[in-house]
Amino acid sequence: MDIQKVKQLLSREENEKLDFKAELHLLTESDKKELVKDVTAMANTRGGRGHILFGVEDKTKRILGVDPTQFHEEQIQQIIYNRSDPPVPVNLDLVQIEDKTIAVLTIFRSHHAPHQIIQTGAFYVRRGSTTDFARRSELASMMQENGLMTFETVIVKNATLDDFDFERMNQFFKTMAVTTDSPQTMLMEAFGFISDKGGGDYAPTVGGLLLFGKNPQIYLPQCHIRISWGENTEILNGCLLAMLDKASERIQELLMHKAYPYEALEEAIANALVHRDYLDLSRGVNITVTAKTIEIDNPGAVTEGSKVYSNLKECFPERRNAWLYQRLLSIDPKRRFLKSGLGLNRIRKAFSGIGPVKFVNLGKQNNFKVILPRGV
Repeated sequence: MDIQKVKQLLSREENEKLDFKAELHLLTESDKKELVKDVTAMANTRGGRGHILFGVEDKTKRILGVDPTQFHEEQIQQIIYNRSDPPVPVNLDLVQIEDKTIAVLTIFRSHHAPHQIIQTGAFYVRRGSTTDFARRSELASMMQENGLMTFETVIVKNATLDDFDFERMNQFFKTMAVTTDSPQTMLMEAFGFISDKGGGDYAPTVGGLLLFGKNPQIYLPQCHIRISWGENTEILNGCLLAMLDKASERIQELLMHKAYPYEALEEAIANALVHRDYLDLSRGVNITVTAKTIEIDNPGAVTEGSKVYSNLKECFPERRNAWLYQRLLSIDPKRRFLKSGLGLNRIRKAFSGIGPVKFVNLGKQNNFKVILPRGV
């Protein structure tokens, strides 16, 4: 951390990853908890490194300076280590600016979120320039992104095996050349499509319903596709493959453009379905058809540090839902998900003769958008 970097930070406004504080107090246990609260909140919030600048007035950004003898990196690290689980890695720098000293605490990007306050059991995140309690869906997303849980294998207790399309499921088993003398429930359990609620009473998993459910939206209402054009809106339901088929057919009917690169359009929709954040319960995948563009908007921003975040052109990383992706590779008879993940450049090239393709990552809104040209 040097003076140029500090000046860059001072030129910005407070946000999820930047906070200005006039002083640091560590005399009481409450003071120490407040520091750990701010540090864990930054570590739990999507994005890169976070910074807390001490010796700066938060509203005016006027440089007040600090007493450098009051800032000891080992002490701060020990306070954080003893009060957060897992501990958050930090670094302290003392920088001279305008004949005063600013203390810069760097909170490194975490791959072990969510971080919890040990003494209270609370989880925090940053919302804009404020620290707030993490919501249930945010905690679940953090755990999913860091490999601490797999949402697809969670039991949907109210669902029954009658909610499955067994014709579709049996076709999958035939494709996999899987046979067994055991009851079919054992085969379904082995693949993670069902789970035992207790006493031999089986129920579908979230992943099982998404792949083979007749109408998963009964239990997972956020797992739909909404297509809008003009003043019209249509909601598509069904399992993932059924929705992909319906969406592709519907858009072809709307466009009526024989030379349009529908295969690339279908790949973009497939990417949205397989990479969306299914723990976001507020919305489904939205496709908006206008006179000039087709916009595919799905919940699930790409996290900072991935290749797609830095250049949005080389590859589509395996952002989340690895369990779902691996099974879709085998289940789809059209093999559309074999292409999913091979590159955003593929979609760009397919539309090169029509117009530019835009990829928009909105971290704060937890959104990822693909904007395709219509060329008509």
